[in-house]
Amino acid sequence: MLEKPDLPDEQLISCVRDGYGLPVADIAFLPLGFDVNTAVYRVVADATPYFLKLRRGAFDAAAVAIPRFLHDRGIAQVIAPIETRSGRLWTRLDAFTVVLSPFVEGENGYDRDLSDRQWMDLGAALKGIHTTDVPPALGRHIPRETYAPRWRDMVREFLARAEDTPFADPVAAELAAFLRAKRATIADLVGRAERLGDALRARSPASVLCHADIHAGNVLLAADGALYIVDWDTLIFAPKERDLMFVGGGVGDVWRDAREGALFYQGYGRTEVDPVALAYYRYERIVEDIAAFCEQLLLTDEGGADREQSLRYLVGSFLPGSVVEIAYASDTSRAG
Repeated sequence: MLEKPDLPDEQLISCVRDGYGLPVADIAFLPLGFDVNTAVYRVVADATPYFLKLRRGAFDAAAVAIPRFLHDRGIAQVIAPIETRSGRLWTRLDAFTVVLSPFVEGENGYDRDLSDRQWMDLGAALKGIHTTDVPPALGRHIPRETYAPRWRDMVREFLARAEDTPFADPVAAELAAFLRAKRATIADLVGRAERLGDALRARSPASVLCHADIHAGNVLLAADGALYIVDWDTLIFAPKERDLMFVGGGVGDVWRDAREGALFYQGYGRTEVDPVALAYYRYERIVEDIAAFCEQLLLTDEGGADREQSLRYLVGSFLPGSVVEIAYASDTSRAG
């Protein structure tokens, strides 16, 4: 979220004081990320910095319980959330779920390239996550992959809406024009995701615990060289390619280099990558982004600076060498 939510700092300070027993001396909004439902702050209490995350909308406790579990199991690349005074891993403030974590000074993977060591650390961390046995009590609320058509159906509806709906908002109007210009390509992406999803559903590949949004923005590179995986709101039990598709996938116009991928798999270890699952998840990610940005930009006029950023991100996905081109290149069924 680039725009600070309409929430007085005093309320946040009271929330941290009441929920965590911490006397906040300073609070600063951090304009980070593409998610318009997530706002983050740096707060300082007793001379110690903390990372405060506000999540609007539906919340699943697994998003905090799982990183705490993984951290406690020895996966050092996972930051554990801090308990409230009542022993929970989150608290509430109006429409937001509030989570407090240690603050790690660093940059994300968009702002700085991963070193060779960090690529191997990322591979090792994901292997640790993928091979972790999650206790039933923790795992029962985590969704399982069904290859559902939710995002594909939404994109079909937005393509139809863009054809015959006038939009007064300039960003919405520009997006609608873009959808019309790219209609054939977008429809093809949706169709390919559907066919590959049907093929995967028919043979039910093995599932593992997946972060499911492990793009460069959710990798934090600390000043001391340590690497951390953040933002656990999208957990799912799915084929491992749900995560592996990001390495070499070009999301955010990074992580496309074959050498980086080789370093990652040095850390991850020898594994067979299913090309059907890899292509499916790369297509489906693009379709999901189209649906989410259309929902944000065509159905509301809210978001301020986030609106222009979202439009630029979506348009950039179709540029040469970006995610659409990479998804097509990874699809071994495309010639058929």
